[in-house]
Amino acid sequence: MRTWILVVAAALVTLTVPAAQADDDERTGLHRRGDTQYTLVGPAVGVGSKAPKITARDPKTGDVVTVDPADGRVRVVYVLPSIDTATCSLSTRQFNSKAADLDERVEVVVVSRDLPAAWNRSCETHGIDQVRPLSDYESGAFGKSWGLYIKETGLLARSVSVVDSTGTVTYQEIVPDQPDEPNYTAALDAVAAILAKMKP
Repeated sequence: MRTWILVVAAALVTLTVPAAQADDDERTGLHRRGDTQYTLVGPAVGVGSKAPKITARDPKTGDVVTVDPADGRVRVVYVLPSIDTATCSLSTRQFNSKAADLDERVEVVVVSRDLPAAWNRSCETHGIDQVRPLSDYESGAFGKSWGLYIKETGLLARSVSVVDSTGTVTYQEIVPDQPDEPNYTAALDAVAAILAKMKP
């Protein structure tokens, strides 16, 4: 009788613990490429959340830098899979163009897992000089801390987050189908709404 009790107890532990861990760290149904669904790894950082610090490598200087979302500036954080693909290149150029007309209190940060050399080449080729490119290529730590690391590919999910001067996320779009462009207008409207509440 004692042997059977021990076997049942062990089975219960084995079945319940992994399920709880998976629920905490992984999300599905938010991002895909065509019919292929992707799993996002990391905590959900959405509207109302405090944005984690962004630690990544500056492609221009080669230094690891940390951006503090609560430092008083308003930020658009655009995350993309690879700057060398058509949609990523186009959307980065779009944000670069729009950033030129933004209030000086606003910074557009663009993060991918591309090598610094790829970022530098793209910036030089397309004249990208109004946004701040950052590379998360070494460990994907940024992607995991923001819940945007794709388990199946090791890349980052295309998304746009708008963060106010206190570091709170006020708008977020995780683009449902990876090849699609983000909603530029909605993101910039979110920026305008923040600036309207700030003192000049």
